Amino acid sequence: MFKIIVSFVIVLLLSAVGAFVYFYEKVFRPNVFLSEGKTDYLFIKTTDTFTDVVNQLVERNLLRDKASFVWLSEYMKYDQGVKAGKYLIRNQMSNKDLVQLLRSGKQEPVKIVLHSIRTKHELAGKIAKQLEADSLGLMRLLNDDGFLSKFGLNSYSAISLFIPDTYEFYWSTPNDKFIERMQTYYEKFWNDERKAKARAIGLRPAEVSTLASIVQMETNKGDEKPRVAGVYMNRIRIGMPLQADPTVIFGIGDFTIKRVSSADTKHNSPYNTYQNKGLPPGPIYLPTKQSIDAVLNFEKHNYLYFCARDDFSGYHTFTNDYNQHLANARKYHKALNKRNIRR
Repeated sequence: MFKIIVSFVIVLLLSAVGAFVYFYEKVFRPNVFLSEGKTDYLFIKTTDTFTDVVNQLVERNLLRDKASFVWLSEYMKYDQGVKAGKYLIRNQMSNKDLVQLLRSGKQEPVKIVLHSIRTKHELAGKIAKQLEADSLGLMRLLNDDGFLSKFGLNSYSAISLFIPDTYEFYWSTPNDKFIERMQTYYEKFWNDERKAKARAIGLRPAEVSTLASIVQMETNKGDEKPRVAGVYMNRIRIGMPLQADPTVIFGIGDFTIKRVSSADTKHNSPYNTYQNKGLPPGPIYLPTKQSIDAVLNFEKHNYLYFCARDDFSGYHTFTNDYNQHLANARKYHKALNKRNIRR
């Protein structure tokens, strides 16, 4: 009898040990294998199901044992609550580590870099490449005057909401939430001091951004931007058309144009500042902070004209005499002809 009891206890212990080993294997043993020291990212879409997540893990060879991951996911009820996002996957993660991570929804932030953007289409495309957001959905919002009105903007001025910089977002951020979050950065940039400066020069923040975009397209020289801004402020003050070539190019939509012709200046567009007085309806480029501050702190002078120097240094010659301006322009055009720049 004693032997029977001992045998029974041994069987129970072995069963317990076996069960423990089985449980340990499924829960704690590494089940993710990457190259030594390497990491990877798992992108889970808002519309993804648990099956989609499992299929992605398998297709990308991130799991050694699919069945144990599925078992633990169901045991921990992750299969009932998939959360979208970008997740950092580390080498030798156990099923428990992986399920806990995915169930927690603890995403890795994405750094969104905004710079060198000319149009809303470019903006939406660049964002869509970095987030789950789709470019068509973003464009719908950027063209929705009703949605934009709560930011004091419209479809023309919408791009001024985006200040060039590097931002952190979660990959699964919805389109509307992305724009609303950008508005908080916009308000932070447009602090009381900048708003006061805008009022002092008679412009709203969106108008400052529009003029700053023109200044930026006229010169890439930081020390010259306040002077160029001063020329345009002088023209606005006396009611003179801005006559800015970059606005004509934007209205035409051909950004390969290097030399604006007299025919171009007759192109019918709300952005044509040869044909229309005052500022165009919105920015023609995403202006940098430096360009915006150049407008807010524009140089006070009496210049009404400026022309690119014929040495192609990127700097300009300024004057308040129209005849002198024409002479400067002839020198520059001669230099363009010499380089065979006709268009």
